[in-house]
Amino acid sequence: MERISCHYPVAAALLLAVGAPLAGQLPPKPGPDATSLPSTPGTKATITGSPAAIAASKQDPAAVARGGPLFVAKCGGCHGATAKGTNRAPDLVRSLLMLNDEKGLLVGPVIRNGRPDKGMPKVDLTEDQISDIVAWLHVQTYAADHRGTYLFLDALTGDAKKGESYFNGAGGCNKCHSATGDLKGIGAKYDAHDLQGRWLQPRRAAGGRGGRGAAPAASASTVTVTLKSGQVLTGSLERLDDFNVALRDAAGDYHSFERNGDSPKVEVKDPLRAHVELLRKLTDTDIHNVTAYLETLK
Repeated sequence: MERISCHYPVAAALLLAVGAPLAGQLPPKPGPDATSLPSTPGTKATITGSPAAIAASKQDPAAVARGGPLFVAKCGGCHGATAKGTNRAPDLVRSLLMLNDEKGLLVGPVIRNGRPDKGMPKVDLTEDQISDIVAWLHVQTYAADHRGTYLFLDALTGDAKKGESYFNGAGGCNKCHSATGDLKGIGAKYDAHDLQGRWLQPRRAAGGRGGRGAAPAASASTVTVTLKSGQVLTGSLERLDDFNVALRDAAGDYHSFERNGDSPKVEVKDPLRAHVELLRKLTDTDIHNVTAYLETLK
């Protein structure tokens, strides 16, 4: 039987990646302390770490509490207040150096001496302060790799007006949705975190089945199957992979067909595809702005 490769968009997952080394691909340029930078929507986050992440990463809570503000003041101007990188310097949370570090043996010398050849200046810190920053960084790295230890804070850090502009402009959301129609009252129906998750990954919110090669939930898509005989069947999509397609018709009957090349002909309509494509383009700022706007739709 000839195989046909069916590439079907599946809601994007936020996967952890190993990032650049501490002074990696984007050479930092000296800049002002983070405390003097204008606030950026979407970057409001804890600078201490959740109790679960601190305990599991076996760091001293007092050192972590001291290290967070120190990092913001001394390093955040380039690496960002959450150590996840900026256009000046790379992400430290997912850097190879942090992932391989033990008790500051690798990271400590970099903080202590800087990397002038890479554009990273030496920072005026005591050994105890360096140790505190390293402890805080380890908590952030641990939390990034163990999602159950995340500390969820206020999701409403965006600009609702900018979110509305994005919704009606660059995002193209208003092509399918309306603030006075299907989205009316959505801000009162869900809390901010749930609301954000639902518009970012609606397939998951609807109970869709993920997994490589699997079709989305039946409630999300419809499929039309045209057999060699010319018979056409349409219904909600139950399953689609390289070898089979299955649907449930309007009467509730289940139909499954073996796929052999382009026979039978399969046409899928996925109303959530726009969300999948948008997720690849969204920035943190866009996400928080749109969430802030949707929350206003009471």
